Amino acid sequence: MTPQRISSAAARRIALAAQGFADRAPAATPTRAHLRRVVGRTNLIQMDSVNIVARAHYLPMFSRIGSYDPAILERAAAGGNRLLVEYWAHEAALIPIDDWPLFGWRMQDFADGRYRYTREVMANNRQLAADVTAVIAEHGPSMPRDIEAALGIERAPGVAGGWWNRGEVKHVCEAMFASGELSAVRDNGFRRYYDLTERVVGAERVGAKPDRATAHRELTARAASALGVATVADLADYYRLKAAEVRPAVADLVDDGVLDEVSVDGWKDPAYLHREARTPRRVAGSAILSPFDPLIFFRPRVERLFDFHYRIEIYVPAHKRVHGYYVLPYLFDESIVARVDLKADRKAGVLQVLSAHREDGHDDSEVAARLAVDLAELASWCGLDSVSVNRRGALSGALRGAVAELDR
Repeated sequence: MTPQRISSAAARRIALAAQGFADRAPAATPTRAHLRRVVGRTNLIQMDSVNIVARAHYLPMFSRIGSYDPAILERAAAGGNRLLVEYWAHEAALIPIDDWPLFGWRMQDFADGRYRYTREVMANNRQLAADVTAVIAEHGPSMPRDIEAALGIERAPGVAGGWWNRGEVKHVCEAMFASGELSAVRDNGFRRYYDLTERVVGAERVGAKPDRATAHRELTARAASALGVATVADLADYYRLKAAEVRPAVADLVDDGVLDEVSVDGWKDPAYLHREARTPRRVAGSAILSPFDPLIFFRPRVERLFDFHYRIEIYVPAHKRVHGYYVLPYLFDESIVARVDLKADRKAGVLQVLSAHREDGHDDSEVAARLAVDLAELASWCGLDSVSVNRRGALSGALRGAVAELDR
């Protein structure tokens, strides 16, 4: 049977609907139910420590439903009525707590940690791992420095415990988090407090152990639901699976009628349409997107869907940056029409637009007028008083005028 043919425009609408951008905006103040709806679409929320505007995991909900109380997300990832839990999904991510058992195979792969040095530390510190577990069992959620204090461990002079100067306790905690022996919660400073896994996710989830093939099939199905229409590469990237393990899962899902093979105009590889995917007649709205939003975190897919070449330039030397340090794409209806380099100057109470660049084929005044409104909402949500637009980027002049017009 010849696969159904889908236009590139329809594929964009399917993808946007799957990610929640075609859902109705809340009629009242957003609640935990709205967070459930967002997570029900995306199935994960990637985390990142960068706080130039707001931490990455707070932005996807804002992009989809507008201003909300971040405490909704914080409470959902903490306490006894937990909805979300952190683990290595795409990268470090918040996932539905009921999905935690689906990563048991990854925990086995990370039995002594994700990285070689961490594995070496674990191999030489089995007793330390047991001591860490005992301290946490007695004292509850703990940071590595708390555990060190409880164990009477003193750092060598000059070893402060930061990212590049971690003590052995920190490495052991990271290894045990990766292996699933420990879980973690975050405070407002993005610091991990490690706890016994059964106290975080529940003993029934710790005891649930789907086999590797079953877990890959379920994760592939979740990726397909979140993406709407996707290639094998897209599906594999969503949870950082191997394509070789996704292909048999896709075949099973096709046989079971969960996925249909389709052909998307302009895509060289076969694609797969989830049976519950919607194809809206149009998608209207706008959103400033985190660089780590699940709509765009797989850059090859972004180029296929939106003809938008996007690279985050945080790690690019300043003199080699094209668009700026922390550049956020701007979604306008069914297209990504611009990108803005943003920085929250919290001391001055200003959201700085360090540069603003419009994509080809779009009108400066129309994009700037809508973007100015969304920047004002973002600034208010971040607790900032105003928006300031620098002169860098071809869209900056029109955007500066649109921001000034709003302020009148």
